[in-house]
Amino acid sequence: MSTKKPMKKKPASSTEQMRKAAIAEIDGRLEGKRPRPKMSASAARAEGAAKTAKAKTAKRSKAASPAKDRRPSGLDLAAKVLAASKEPLAAKAIAERAIAAGWKTSGATPHATLYAAIIREIAAKGKDARFRKTDRGLFTAGAGAK
Repeated sequence: MSTKKPMKKKPASSTEQMRKAAIAEIDGRLEGKRPRPKMSASAARAEGAAKTAKAKTAKRSKAASPAKDRRPSGLDLAAKVLAASKEPLAAKAIAERAIAAGWKTSGATPHATLYAAIIREIAAKGKDARFRKTDRGLFTAGAGAK
């Protein structure tokens, strides 16, 4: 009788396991299949709990947040300026009056920013826009203005 014990198989190293998993994933992608990464049961529970907690806090924060008094945008003030004006105004004059009315901007060319925003709103909303272009560089209050 032999006194030698049978040798146990060495467990595969984690590097070897990761290499085989990566090769299997690449092969699956080449065949058009995307295998789902395997997760331990505890990791799956933790992921599910994190998703649930995130969903609950998102619902609470939206419902609990009171309406803040936000400062009016440049377009809002420009619409008010044009509604109060009797004649068409250029973007520079609108910007100056909007700044005097409380528009806070840090840009070097607020009139150019305002001009571009007005043109975008006219293009997007058409007849329902708060502005109407009367001539080159001149605007009046449109149908959507208050």
